[in-house]
This record gives sequence, C-alpha cells and structure tokens, in this order.
Amino acid sequence: MSSRGKKIFLAITIIVPMIIYCYIYYKPIIQNAPFRKADFVSMQFSYGLKDTLENKYDSKTGVYQYVNNRDSVITKKFFLKSDDILYMHRKANEIGLWNFPDTIGQKSAKSRAVPRYDITFNYKEKSKHVVIYGDFDGNPKLLDAAVQMRKVIQEILNQAEIRSGK
Repeated sequence: MSSRGKKIFLAITIIVPMIIYCYIYYKPIIQNAPFRKADFVSMQFSYGLKDTLENKYDSKTGVYQYVNNRDSVITKKFFLKSDDILYMHRKANEIGLWNFPDTIGQKSAKSRAVPRYDITFNYKEKSKHVVIYGDFDGNPKLLDAAVQMRKVIQEILNQAEIRSGK
C-alpha cells in the first residue's frame, strides 16, 4: 500500500468516524439547550425569613421591593441592562444552576428564623426555579455554588439600583 493510500485509509477509519460521532453527539445538546441567553424572558429573585419573602425583584416589571434596616418596605423600579442579564446567565452556566435540584435544604420547623431564597429564571420554552434554605447540611459544594449564585444576583441588583439613582 502506498503512502497516499495509508493516509486515505487512516482518514476514513479514524478521522471521519470521529467527526461524525461529534456531530451526532453534540448537535442535539447545542440545539436543544433550553437555557440560552437569546431565549431569556425574565428573572425573579425573592428572599426573606421562613415563608415571608418580603424582598423581591422581578426583571419583567423592574419592581424591586425590600425591607431596610428600619423595617420599612422600600419599593423601587429599575431594569437590568442586557450586560447584567448576560453576566447572570454566564455565571449560572458556570456555577451549574441548571443542574441544581429544585430545593436545596429543607423547610425547618425550628423556632429560629431561617433565611430562604427563591431564584427563578424564565426562558421561552422552560424555566428553572430553585429554593435555597439557610439550614442546609448536605453537599457543601452544592451549598457554596448556591450561595455564590445568590451573591451574584444580589450584587447585580445592588449595582443596578445604584445606577438607577432612585
């Protein structure tokens, strides 16, 4: 067999099947990715103690309601920029929010106040809702990732609030 024939044989038996395999395997993953930035509709973030989620933000309406340190309810209206949404979406992908269970932790019957965070990302075809309870004693990596996502969202909301100047 000539040198050229060996190269053709190598390409047909190894390289072409590998390309076909990659195409077949990755095409549905990329096409059917339900959480694409282009399909983003809105995001809701609520937090509070136990079941009273007094602090809320809805990116669709732009209403941000929170309780300040004097126990007064403050309501502001501002919208997130597309850069903020892109950053949140990338961080959610990086952290793996889409693979989180729907509930992290459990509702505690204890008398002490346990913080609770509700995060919802809505897309055209699908949405992801995660409830994070403060008394989580499971996998510490999962808790760290959830806390990191919560911090990212709160940081973006604080920056957007400052930017709005209201």
